Amino acid sequence: MPDLYISWSDYHRKIEQLAAQVYQSDWKFNQIVCLARGGLRVGDILSRIYKQPLAILATSSYSGSGKQQRGNLIFSRHLTMTSENLGSRILLVDDLVDSGITLEQSIFWLKEYSDSPVEEIRTAVIWYKACSAIQPDYYVDYLANNPWIHQPFEPYELMNPEDLVAKVS
Repeated sequence: MPDLYISWSDYHRKIEQLAAQVYQSDWKFNQIVCLARGGLRVGDILSRIYKQPLAILATSSYSGSGKQQRGNLIFSRHLTMTSENLGSRILLVDDLVDSGITLEQSIFWLKEYSDSPVEEIRTAVIWYKACSAIQPDYYVDYLANNPWIHQPFEPYELMNPEDLVAKVS
């Protein structure tokens, strides 16, 4: 399985393609929920384009360095959001769907723990891997060979403040 390397310009173009795809579906939603950390940038940009409130659900299932190892799925206790209530028609976004477990469990979490009634949840990701147990409603690239995706922000995971000072000085 070959690795897939993504530049910042490719990354942003794919988010724009995802936004266009959602728009062309003519589905109306009143809330965007992004899965942190991978979905933060996607959710932020879609929230700005659609002028819809953004909520953040922090999740984690990877640990280690390099080609990460999947661990136990952990959810934050609460959604982070600035609106009083969660919207009823939710666009749930992440950067990719790998096994599908995080996306499936996030849908369950939102329905189970929301203080507001959830009418509908649709999912949107940039990359949809064939190994996923769930097919997202919206995606830009279907990856039949399940590559490891090297995203443009990965160098920051290997950097510390001291390295950054040396780099920018």
